[in-house]
Amino acid sequence: MAGAVSAGTTQWSSRFAFIMAAVGSSVGLGNLWRFSAEAGSNGGGAFIIIYLACVIFIGIPVLMSEFIIGRAGNASSAIRSIDDIAEKSGVSGGWSVLGVTGMAASFMIVSFYCVVAAWVIVYIPKFLSGSFTGQSATQIAEQFGHMVETPEKITDAPKNVLLAFTGFAVLTTFLVARGVNKGIEMASKILMPIFFVLLIALSLYSLVSGFGTEVMVDGKKTNGSAEALKFLFAPDFGAITPKVATAALGQAFFSIGLGSAIMITYGSYLPKSISIPKSAIIIGLTDTAVALIAGLAIFPIVFSHGLDFSAGAGIFFQTLPVALSSAPGGNFIGAAFFFLAIFAAVTSSISLLEPTVAWVAEKFKLRRVVAASMAGLAMWLLGFGSIYLAGFMDVIDGELTGAVMLPLTGLLTILFVGWRMKKAMVNEQMHGVSPRLQKLMIVLVRFVAPFFVGIVLLVGIWDKYFAGRTGADIMEAWDFRRLVVLALFIVAALVWSRTKNRESQ
Repeated sequence: MAGAVSAGTTQWSSRFAFIMAAVGSSVGLGNLWRFSAEAGSNGGGAFIIIYLACVIFIGIPVLMSEFIIGRAGNASSAIRSIDDIAEKSGVSGGWSVLGVTGMAASFMIVSFYCVVAAWVIVYIPKFLSGSFTGQSATQIAEQFGHMVETPEKITDAPKNVLLAFTGFAVLTTFLVARGVNKGIEMASKILMPIFFVLLIALSLYSLVSGFGTEVMVDGKKTNGSAEALKFLFAPDFGAITPKVATAALGQAFFSIGLGSAIMITYGSYLPKSISIPKSAIIIGLTDTAVALIAGLAIFPIVFSHGLDFSAGAGIFFQTLPVALSSAPGGNFIGAAFFFLAIFAAVTSSISLLEPTVAWVAEKFKLRRVVAASMAGLAMWLLGFGSIYLAGFMDVIDGELTGAVMLPLTGLLTILFVGWRMKKAMVNEQMHGVSPRLQKLMIVLVRFVAPFFVGIVLLVGIWDKYFAGRTGADIMEAWDFRRLVVLALFIVAALVWSRTKNRESQ
């Protein structure tokens, strides 16, 4: 029956467990600095207004679509779930290519995510030991540069980074190997509430300390917190431009963790008694609230010390250490910030590895611990590319997954649910809300979200591979050649998806 859970497939033990796992997946390291960087670079409050609208009208419908595929498909993995729905809907099995691209994207991302998490781990003892105390901004930048620079020889890589990277990869693999309930669910139910408490506490500290500072703005005395609140919540609508709108749209899409097959996989463990529309709304708005609270934790410090709020990850690894190392209790607060980031990293990394493990276990009929060990080893080996190869992480993050694979998978997902999946199957998964809200969300899935997710995809490809280049420059660029290879991979995945479905009939 459509929507039933396949035999042997574990289910989330409760709605709370599912919400914590899904929120833990979407709330990652990017929420703690990417949102602040994007808001800082695109007008603050004006950006946030558009961002909220994009989450509600685009992000939540896409998230809901991924959950629908997961629960309606009689399988654990994203690929098999799409296969099952395509067969029942009488459409081409080639649609399972969206499961392939999403799973591949999440696996590539988790490989470098473990490396970034290693940097975070290394910074905790640095703060606690006072390594940043008395250091200039240049000296702190040099510490970070030494940690992330590409080593000339294998033996030149920082030992603490290698140890932290390996330890984090092992922890991720271990939690996924323990299964949905004893691993992913347990970690999320414990870590996410602690994460929320720490984030709120750090935000209050940042606001209170910011009100005690004195800064000059346009010749007038004010304080860091007042400027931060004004920047975040007093929008200048004159600052809204197509660039700002596109940036807000992209942030809304990536912040929730869409297009990576994670939410399809998590949806496959979802009991029928839990409302998908309600859950998608709660998760989308919670993720947004975390981003805003993180802004309240970061921007008062940024404005109080005159820091660069568009520095992205540099906010965490370079500018915050400069500000906090000289503040009373700053070393403890800095360690708390990075401890908080570890919680976000763990719940995100296990969700990124889960789609691959679920598929390997289901496809090859392996025990979960064996599938997780195989996938974890491959993840660990690929992660060394981000340590030893210059630009490797940027290629995976900015070029392949961020610009192409994630938005492409998201677009295919909503097209599949909105236009190819049987309406009766979709309607069966939409219980728990009023008929009017059901109709609204279906309209958003079918007509609104595809248009705007398509914009994210086209703008991302244009900006990354074509903007400001001549035809000759494009053909000679290595990033364009990588795009061609990626296109060939997607075509091969499509052919494989269609072939395997014909063979199974």
